[in-house]
Amino acid sequence: MGSCGSGTEQAGPESVVDQFTELLDEGDHAAAAELTSYPSAASATLEQMFNGLETGHVDYEKTQFIGLDAETGIFSLDVHWNFGERKDWSYGLEGTIRKLSDGWKISWDPAVVMPQLAHDRTVQLVRTTPDPAPRVVDNIGKPLMTEQTINVIQLDPARISDQVASTDALSRAIEPVAPLITGAALREKLAASGGKPVTAVSLREGDFAILEPEMAPIPGVVMKKEPRLIVSDRRIFSPMLDAMTNVFEDSQDKHSGWAVQLFENGQFVKQLAGHQGPAGPDIAGTLDQRLQRAAEDAVVSVGSPASIVVTQPSTGAVVAVAQNNYSSAQGPVAFTGLYPAGGMMELFRAVAAASEGKSAKDVSDSEAVEAAAALGVGVDFRVPGLEEVTGRPAGAGDAEPVRQGGGSDALLASPFGMAIAAAAVGDGTLRPPMIERGRPSGTDAPTGPLPGPVTDAARRVLSDGMKAPHMARLRGFRDVAGYSATAGDDGWLIATMGDLAFAIHIADVDSGDMVVRMGERMLASFAEPDE
Repeated sequence: MGSCGSGTEQAGPESVVDQFTELLDEGDHAAAAELTSYPSAASATLEQMFNGLETGHVDYEKTQFIGLDAETGIFSLDVHWNFGERKDWSYGLEGTIRKLSDGWKISWDPAVVMPQLAHDRTVQLVRTTPDPAPRVVDNIGKPLMTEQTINVIQLDPARISDQVASTDALSRAIEPVAPLITGAALREKLAASGGKPVTAVSLREGDFAILEPEMAPIPGVVMKKEPRLIVSDRRIFSPMLDAMTNVFEDSQDKHSGWAVQLFENGQFVKQLAGHQGPAGPDIAGTLDQRLQRAAEDAVVSVGSPASIVVTQPSTGAVVAVAQNNYSSAQGPVAFTGLYPAGGMMELFRAVAAASEGKSAKDVSDSEAVEAAAALGVGVDFRVPGLEEVTGRPAGAGDAEPVRQGGGSDALLASPFGMAIAAAAVGDGTLRPPMIERGRPSGTDAPTGPLPGPVTDAARRVLSDGMKAPHMARLRGFRDVAGYSATAGDDGWLIATMGDLAFAIHIADVDSGDMVVRMGERMLASFAEPDE
């Protein structure tokens, strides 16, 4: 009867081995550890193993048991881990079990559950990414973003004896590349960090090589190297870069591999299983770097929030997106900011009138909003990697507009949405936007050619808009058609020029032609020879 008891002191050696494998399969590290000769050490090792391989499913199976004498036995195990489709790892193990004062116990050694595991080693399941990583290229195939080694410079408060001295010294050391990062600013970050290290600056290899001798001796400075996707030309700054980073990460995920890796005291030892992911193709972005720099030159020319979005009507490609620091403080508003359409409603009234066969003055606000959707404003596009909104009727949804305009505006639009509308007018076709060549966005809304009367009416609004005195600055450029309007204190401009269409939004315009002057500056800068 004693052999049927539940306590391990009554269980036979082979039964203990069976219990051990069952508990390992269940991931019960604490109970499995109690069946070993060193429960505390075994529990710590098993807990780390299951946490490090947490997405895996494991099957420990006893394949052989041999009783050597009344107090000793040996056994063999086959182990199979699965970490997902085509992510399998199998190995064999051997162990010893001995009869101790409190019953049969498995002689604890980390290698009894995983080969080459030891008391001071840990195991981790990691994602392996293609090496080399794909490049992000622009609309003509030139590098836009590449993965490079970045040096992250941190301050660890636990290693600082004199906080003022260390922060001021680091501020002086990095001043050539980061003049705005003061000692006082670093102390503020430390005060808010809860005792954790803070990042002072991230440096490219060239800058780091020059500044490293000045930074290294400063108490509390910690320097780490990290791979990071960064823009190839430092002159390029755009919310499009964040979207392209998302596309890059998605590509890396799709082409990633996996590995089970051993670490000793935090340092990599070796890889036990897995395979490297296949390299993905370069990511063919739609950004035109020359036009992007022109848009940047224009958008920084004003002292209030401003943004520009430029598209290619014939393809739907987004070729330039720029916003100044005042806008960037509110987020990627070129894509997500919602602003009252204001006088731009006249364009949509004209479209509605042509569609319904009636006078523009007889078009209701709701009909104009519907007409805006025919040009893409208010349409939900699914652009891979990009968070965006084209517009929505005022009062719809929970989000508040970034900025209220004057009057009771019926429609809120984003610069992105207005650029899509300008492109639809220019090409006579509503095309889904894209930020990767050959990968247009998805939508459930109707797209394609606009009815002829609608296209004609919309183009008349732009051609008539060019006759306004304040549009004179744009009449010097060939094939430009555009329309500007205000919404309270804000200004809008949409225009087409050949196979380009763009929208400009500026908050707090200081004069009626402010948006026109910004458009002129962009086109003039774009016309200059490239460096």
